[in-house]
Amino acid sequence: MKIYCEVCGIEITNKDVTALNKKLYSKSVKQFYCLKCMADNLEVSEEDLLDKIEEFKEEGCTLFK
Repeated sequence: MKIYCEVCGIEITNKDVTALNKKLYSKSVKQFYCLKCMADNLEVSEEDLLDKIEEFKEEGCTLFK
């Protein structure tokens, strides 16, 4: 199943980005954001989100496997 960004329509192929959507919005999220649009939506930088992904991985979050 292909996943597309709700805002810009780009295909989201990075599993960490889809996992981050689930972690930050809801495990049952139906509308996904690409990294750029998610950063815009949350008013943070893309680098901040990439740092969060690494932090969640280090914590052992099972969404990032």
